[in-house]
Amino acid sequence: MATPSYVPARTTESVLATNKLIRNTYTLLSMTLLFSAVMAGVSTYLVMPPMTYLLAAGGALVMIWFVLPRVANSTNGIWVVFAITGLLGFGLGPLLNMYLSLPNGPQIVGVALGGTGAIFLGLSGYALTTRKDFSFLGGFLFTGFIVVLLAALANIFLQIPALSLAISAVVILIMSGFILYDTGRMVRGGETNYLLATVSLYLSMFNIFIHLLHLLGFASGDD
Repeated sequence: MATPSYVPARTTESVLATNKLIRNTYTLLSMTLLFSAVMAGVSTYLVMPPMTYLLAAGGALVMIWFVLPRVANSTNGIWVVFAITGLLGFGLGPLLNMYLSLPNGPQIVGVALGGTGAIFLGLSGYALTTRKDFSFLGGFLFTGFIVVLLAALANIFLQIPALSLAISAVVILIMSGFILYDTGRMVRGGETNYLLATVSLYLSMFNIFIHLLHLLGFASGDD
């Protein structure tokens, strides 16, 4: 007879935990985006060399794979998240300088920023309000990511502009799917760690921004 009164209590607790997870994730994501923007500004001001992007991205990946999993459940994990996003932001400096030096560079960067924000807010808001199960996307997204990665590696040697544009378009679609997938996991309890959720969402936005820059730069005739 105690079961009917226990189930609603647990459901309420679960809802509260999910709301807390979402609140913490978006709060930390906002802070890391701001910090990343500051680091990108510093890198742009210092006119860092192109190699900065590869070194920063490599360092961030090492931290994501080997450091973050070890500290994801402690307060030290917050500093690791800031280190990861700060490194990636700093690595954007050379790329931003390249586009800002173009005649319509500021407009390209501005539209890419606005587009990234619109995509994230639209998809994340949709996943939060509909609360649908997007777990079915997981296999498709992972497979698509592997295919795009192989195509990108091949294009390093092939240097086909059309393939490069296709890769950027597909990456934007895949990362948009990851926004739905990761947000859905938070809503439905598949992800309970806000540090990991923050990094996942940040990486999706980061990649969308970079590849929007590429497409917009080409469309303007300056890429």
